[in-house]
Amino acid sequence: MSTNTTTTTANALIQEQVASFLVEPLEAESVVLAAKPKILNSSEPLLIPRLDSVGAPAWVGENELIPESDIAFSEMKLMPTERKSIKVMHRASNESIRLAKQGVSTILQQALVKRVSNTLDDALLKGKGEDATVTGILNQAGVQTGTLDVAAPDSLLEIIAKAEAEEVTPNRWFMSAADYLSLAKLKDGNERYLLQNSKAIDGAMVKTLFDIPVTVTNKLKAGEGALVDMNEIAVVRDIDPKITVDDSRYLEYDQVAIRIVTRYDLGLLHPKGVVVFGAGE
Repeated sequence: MSTNTTTTTANALIQEQVASFLVEPLEAESVVLAAKPKILNSSEPLLIPRLDSVGAPAWVGENELIPESDIAFSEMKLMPTERKSIKVMHRASNESIRLAKQGVSTILQQALVKRVSNTLDDALLKGKGEDATVTGILNQAGVQTGTLDVAAPDSLLEIIAKAEAEEVTPNRWFMSAADYLSLAKLKDGNERYLLQNSKAIDGAMVKTLFDIPVTVTNKLKAGEGALVDMNEIAVVRDIDPKITVDDSRYLEYDQVAIRIVTRYDLGLLHPKGVVVFGAGE
């Protein structure tokens, strides 16, 4: 960017680079989005059909009546019109916008993305759905519950067994750093570590417990977390985050206001495939 860039052209630059400066960094920064749930884009209310139960097939002979099978469906309603947005506003000097493209990147990524991702993860993990906000994974209805004992690795296996009993293959732990470190440090009588706590996935070393990747986050307290199949987590994202640049509000300071507005919602496609431990304790 040349040094004669005006505020108007800088504003256009910000608008054009929403994906690279907000959406993509937010997906990487957010611990929930980085774990790759199903992301659906919609700014309107979304109804997702969910198969609750299906009758068993029967053995039927030639020319015999095939019995009807009972099938029960329900609908999961996400992104209702009253769902609130995450909003944040940042002030930046016109000099920082004029001088370099990197300056705009730093402002958006450091000052805005981090704030939004913190608020978003709080909601996606532990939100209570109060006052038209998001209900997080740990507070979703219909999930299974388990107990984590960081002194007993068998408690992990019991949690895994609960998920597999529902014919779900779990692929992600969410837990606190304190719990992960306590489990990773467990040793036998010969000072050998009991658990393999990392492995290579797609060329990168990833924290694991019983070969299941672990997302360690300070958003969860000790003893609190979940084992999930991320394929069963549906995150609805408003089609486009909105970035508004106003160069008149702080005119006397020669500053512009950069405002971010984005909306998300979350639901479980198969609640019994999620095992929550320690929530609400």
